[in-house]
This record gives sequence, C-alpha cells and structure tokens, in this order.
Amino acid sequence: MDDEIIKIREKRKQELTEKMKHPAKVPVVTDVEETHFVEFIRTNQYAVIDFWAEWCGPCRRIAPIMEELSMEFSEKVAFGKCDTDKNQRLAREFNIDAIPAIMLFANGQLVDRIIGAYPKDAIREKIVSKFRIR
Repeated sequence: MDDEIIKIREKRKQELTEKMKHPAKVPVVTDVEETHFVEFIRTNQYAVIDFWAEWCGPCRRIAPIMEELSMEFSEKVAFGKCDTDKNQRLAREFNIDAIPAIMLFANGQLVDRIIGAYPKDAIREKIVSKFRIR
C-alpha cells in the first residue's frame, strides 16, 4: 500500500513539474476605446475586434469564444473588444448597425467583418483564411 501511495505521489509530482514547464495560456482580449483604437490596429499586424454592448445577449455568447480564440492565436493575432455604447463614434465610422460585429484588421486596414453570433469554428476559419495563419 505504501509503495502505491509513493508511486501516485511521484506521478503527480511529475505532472505538476510538466505543467510548470508549459504554463497555461491565458485569454487576452483588450478593451479598445476610441482614444487608442488606431494605435491598437496599427501596432498589431493582425487584430480582431469584437464590437459589442452590455445589453446584447448574442454579444455575451461571443465573449468566451473570443477569449478562447485569443489563446489559440496568441502571439499571432491581437484580440480586442469595443463597447459600442461607450464608443459610438467608432460604431458610426464602421457603419455598425447590428451587434455583435467582429472586425478583422491586417496591417491597420479592415479586411473583413462578421455580423452576428457565429460559432467558434466559423470565426476561426475566417481568421485563418483572411490572415493566412494556422
């Protein structure tokens, strides 16, 4: 019985050591506002911005998908979210009349948009095809 406990402890110790070598990725979705929007899309080669509002149910369903994709594409694509109620000038500038509205930017230029609450795989495919990354 003691040998079994020792083996279990040793296995658990090895698992924890491996986890420390490869820390878990954390989602990074930056709050983007009018004051630094241009800087965000210009300083990141690829940027995905989710235009949303607090009262929008479909927007709340997209938020965890954006976090998951930010982990999946970490160090390749920057992810941001922009509250359309607080940043109405940006919403008007991009003619956003329905949310969620996900905008894809490459080298500071709008290259595509996704309007509505699409599934994660559809959003991922759009990112991969427009940015030509994996």
